[in-house]
Amino acid sequence: MLTIAEPLDMDTRLLIVDDDPDIRDLTAGFLATHGYVVDTAADGAAMRAALAAQDYALVVLDVMMPGEDGLSILRSLDRATAPAIIILSVIGEEVDRIVGLEMGADDYVAKPANPRELLARVRSVLRRHGERGGERGGERIGGRPAAPPVRPLQRFSGWRLDGQARQLFDPDDVVINLSDGEFRLLMTLVGHPRRVLTRDFLLDHARGPNAEHFDRAIDVQVSRLRRKLARSDGRGGDDLIRTVRNEGYMFAADVETR
Repeated sequence: MLTIAEPLDMDTRLLIVDDDPDIRDLTAGFLATHGYVVDTAADGAAMRAALAAQDYALVVLDVMMPGEDGLSILRSLDRATAPAIIILSVIGEEVDRIVGLEMGADDYVAKPANPRELLARVRSVLRRHGERGGERGGERIGGRPAAPPVRPLQRFSGWRLDGQARQLFDPDDVVINLSDGEFRLLMTLVGHPRRVLTRDFLLDHARGPNAEHFDRAIDVQVSRLRRKLARSDGRGGDDLIRTVRNEGYMFAADVETR
């Protein structure tokens, strides 16, 4: 099974390959809240279909899968043209880590993977690949440095959200300081405009799969975010994030990516 995400605002696309649908969805959701477009695949065949359809910066590849395992998939890739690879393997399977790295994997994370550790490894591997390949803005065309790529922003009701730089600009172009939790919550809401999101969904996607599931935690976070989205003219906060009784919250603005 292959799931392709619609590209929203981000310009770095990742692929999660794992036969466990819960792990796939939680991992993809967590990484998406940190500024990535994330697709998922359930096996080697779906992974190859995804690689043929999209350009990926990095693949998170599970080793222990039924049928064709991750190491066999890794062995079949052309490492000169394939994206960066982080392999996931059950704790204690030292041989998988060694063999995987010898076969060209860029890094290794033990399962069950801590989401924050995986995020740090993803950022590190992408940074190393950028240094080796050169930044796109450093390429030359006709002897002159090429212009740096324009980073798309999510825009709503005069606001601008830069997922990569982790910055929010109000309609007056003032940077609004957000905590890590507030930023991830806003990314989740903006990524699903005009859809009712349950508190459980927001807890999993905005606070991570290891968060304690207390409805009140999300309510408090939403309240704080609303205050920061409020404007001097009285508009903002409650207009942008609406409470849907007995269900959850909805981001009520149209979102444009450009």
